Amino acid sequence: MILIVDDRSENILPLKKILELNNFKTDSAESGEEALKKILNNSYSLIIMDVQMPGMDGFEVAEAISGFNKAKDTPILFLSAVNKEKKFITKGYTSGGIDYLTKPVDPDILLLKVKTFNKLYEQQQELKAIQISLQNEIEVRKQAQENLASNMQELQFVLESLPQIAFTMSTNGKIEYVNQHWFQYSKDPDTLPEIHPDDMSWEIWQNSVSQGVEFSSDVRLKNLSTDDYRYFLLKTIPVLQQGNIIRWVGTFTDIHQQKMANELLEHKVLQRTKELLAKNSELETTNHELQQFAWVVSHDLKEPLRKIQTFNHLIKDKFLNGNQEAASYLDRSISSSARMTRLISDLLDYSRLSISANFQPTDLNLLISDILSDFDDQIKEKNAMIQVDKLPLIETIASQIRQVFQNLISNALKFAKKDTAPIITITSEIIESKEFDSPVSDTGNYCRITLSDNGIGFDEKFLDRIFVIFQRLNNQSSYEGTGIGLAIAKKIMDKHNGLISAKSHENEGATFIIILPVNQVDESTQPANTEKIYQS
Repeated sequence: MILIVDDRSENILPLKKILELNNFKTDSAESGEEALKKILNNSYSLIIMDVQMPGMDGFEVAEAISGFNKAKDTPILFLSAVNKEKKFITKGYTSGGIDYLTKPVDPDILLLKVKTFNKLYEQQQELKAIQISLQNEIEVRKQAQENLASNMQELQFVLESLPQIAFTMSTNGKIEYVNQHWFQYSKDPDTLPEIHPDDMSWEIWQNSVSQGVEFSSDVRLKNLSTDDYRYFLLKTIPVLQQGNIIRWVGTFTDIHQQKMANELLEHKVLQRTKELLAKNSELETTNHELQQFAWVVSHDLKEPLRKIQTFNHLIKDKFLNGNQEAASYLDRSISSSARMTRLISDLLDYSRLSISANFQPTDLNLLISDILSDFDDQIKEKNAMIQVDKLPLIETIASQIRQVFQNLISNALKFAKKDTAPIITITSEIIESKEFDSPVSDTGNYCRITLSDNGIGFDEKFLDRIFVIFQRLNNQSSYEGTGIGLAIAKKIMDKHNGLISAKSHENEGATFIIILPVNQVDESTQPANTEKIYQS
């Protein structure tokens, strides 16, 4: 009976139909757990296993089956429509599978493999039955020789019917019997086939036999008629009687097609890797050219804007005294050119973030103190109160982290309520993991910094927009800015392997939360961490 394991019934039905039309009895299971229960209670000649399943996947089921004495030798044929990469195919074989097919599967090829594996299973069962029979009969010493001779004849018949090269060997290493397939690779039964010089030597195999342990290895054998080498899987297992080895049974299974397919796949992976490296190099060159272009363009754009502002001021001062309407229009022109200058500067800052820089230990206390000195005039003008807790020493790119805090403090001052003195609070704590709601831990690897204000705030439904370039939540005529500051902060945090988010309500102030690693490490070697949007 053949067991079909797939979590989708629409995949099971066509397989059952094909097999039953060819006189195979079938059974099915729609999960790995159901399959294990059925395998414990029934015997199957072949298991056709889907890889991608909820709960236990196909690899886990195969590994569990290998622990069952009853079913550990049952051949498993993996089918997968998704996991087609080499690592998954390799995992299929190492998990105990005898073959691995990717969907869509040709029904004729599948049927041929099923017939072959089913036949092999039946022959293996016959071989096991013979071995058990030998062990039981040899207990009676009087009939030992007669029973041994009878069973050897049966064994030879089975080995002769196998599609593999098969042989038996005495405990002293002498070949006793070979089937007809042997003579395609050796001239006589006493001479071992010729192995490729780059593969293992027969001495390694003979040492394993002398130690009394099972042996398995891939070897290339030279075909006598074509002089070509083909890949085979050599397996030798001891035949035991009352705990003693009485002979060895060996097989050479042709795995040449699988090996060639693997080598072709490895070649394609190597070729694709080279292509990706070349593309990466090309992208790096293009990125460098774009950065240079941004510098040149920003300089060329700023120069005429400076002249526009200068001449506008001269016209206003010399020729428009007393003409309020004309002066108003000119003020708008001056304001627009100033806004354009800020926009160019912000865009240039944003483009600079792709340039690589080294992380260095940074004292955030000194950094914040310097920033507050720069804002001294605005703080005095708005009568603002700034409260800063002791901040840790962490590894950062100081110039970039300065820009983050500068933008956040600037926003807190800019978006203050009218007739209300701004209150800005900056606190920090060491936390366990890279999550906004991570618990505090003195031995943690991350620092959580919060910057809160009592300003106009914003509606949290716009949280995803505030970190996108050119996105503004407020009227440009009421609040100056280019809509790039928080986008720059987000990009800097990404470069620092950190997180940034915010929580707020309209007219109730805003709190920005920053998560930064205390020490920068290569996160490609760390477990993946899902970013969470902070909810108040």
